[in-house]
Amino acid sequence: MFYAYVLQNTKGILYKGYTIDLQKRISQHNTNDGFPSYTGKRGPWKLVYSEECITSAKAKQREKFFKSGKGRDFLKEQLS
Repeated sequence: MFYAYVLQNTKGILYKGYTIDLQKRISQHNTNDGFPSYTGKRGPWKLVYSEECITSAKAKQREKFFKSGKGRDFLKEQLS
């Protein structure tokens, strides 16, 4: 199973991604281990939305949707 997910930090910034291991990936986002990444120094992050997907292609498609205008509107509605 694959997951498309949305994280939020304490400043309200949303991060969208996809993965095969959701809990491990969230942990990686919250670990500042010196690896340069967008999330490394902007955490802590908490999971605010996720969807299960059958294939990695579908999960990647959902991540892309979340980053679109309609996707942002969808997430705003889901998170309110």
